[in-house]
Amino acid sequence: MKKNAYLIMALFLGLAACDSEPKFLVEGEVNGAESQTLYFEESSLEGIVTLDSMKLKENGTFRFTQKRPEAPEFYRIRLNNNVINFAVDSTETVKIKANASDFPIGYTIEGSNSNKKIKELVLLQSELQTKVNQLSQNRDIPAGILQENINTLVNEYKDHVKKNYIFAEPNEPYAYFALFQTLNGYLIYNPLSDKEDIKCFAAVATSLNNAYPHSDRSKNLYNMVIKGMKNTRPPKVEEINVSEDKISETSLINIELKGVNNQVYNLTDLKGKVVLLDFTVYNNAMSPAHNLALRELYNKYASKGLEIYQVSLDGDEHFWKTQADNLPWICVRDANGIYSTYVSLYGVNNLPALFLINKDNELRKRYDADSQVDIEKDIQSML
Repeated sequence: MKKNAYLIMALFLGLAACDSEPKFLVEGEVNGAESQTLYFEESSLEGIVTLDSMKLKENGTFRFTQKRPEAPEFYRIRLNNNVINFAVDSTETVKIKANASDFPIGYTIEGSNSNKKIKELVLLQSELQTKVNQLSQNRDIPAGILQENINTLVNEYKDHVKKNYIFAEPNEPYAYFALFQTLNGYLIYNPLSDKEDIKCFAAVATSLNNAYPHSDRSKNLYNMVIKGMKNTRPPKVEEINVSEDKISETSLINIELKGVNNQVYNLTDLKGKVVLLDFTVYNNAMSPAHNLALRELYNKYASKGLEIYQVSLDGDEHFWKTQADNLPWICVRDANGIYSTYVSLYGVNNLPALFLINKDNELRKRYDADSQVDIEKDIQSML
């Protein structure tokens, strides 16, 4: 009997110890969502993890508790496919009030200044997405001007967020949140190949590493910055010997790369067509608009002799294949990325970079993202 009493006491003490762990509370109400399920999820580095859920009653109140993280962590509540994001650091209670009708943007949140800033960022991103959608749906805007306008919107957004959110307080969770915002499913800030964007990641990584050197997010962000710095470091200048069979009689440097189906495509085999050579990265917020502009040109002039030879410098082969599979032109990938020999030979410094080649395999024009409005006129003159 005495032995059983000790076991019960030990079990009781163990449960008490578990209950004494620091926890945080997420509570509030969602109006107009009776009988719907509200999910409480963690936005972990590995992906979204469901922690709890509950069916809402008529008053819409909810309450979730979870062990408080040792370093700032990100969570969200989800109603159907709509989410409200928030961070938890030293905060013990987060209070959220929302309506089912405008759940992702019309909510109020209490608990920390960082979560109010996260809401501001959500609203700014939503406004940007709306403007981009409106531009993309306007068929009266020429493709080149469309992309130029989208580029302007994105760059203005990045400059504003960089100044007022990322560099303002890089030690705050909302600065980290800003780094990973997306547009059309793509990261707005490029941590791997844009020098200015890498500075943003470096500022937050430094602050996070100083405060939480052992957290997984600190280590992950630090590794991203190191990789980005390596990617953007000027390559060593080496003499490159290009054999004669790689250069046609008109001095066009051949590109020989594999496409989605593993078939090898040679750029010089397209002699007899007007070719738009495009160096690009698909995993970029402006990539959809760029490809939309190319598709408009392709639809107009492919039947008249235009071909597009698009070289992807994406590091993720699976992502590239998924995106390129539905494109009607020649899509190839160089696994060497920005260290590609072709990047060096063609003098590519910024992406996207486009070159126009005439029917005789002669390189005639070069364009950057800001000069694409001239491409259609030049294509017409060569066909």
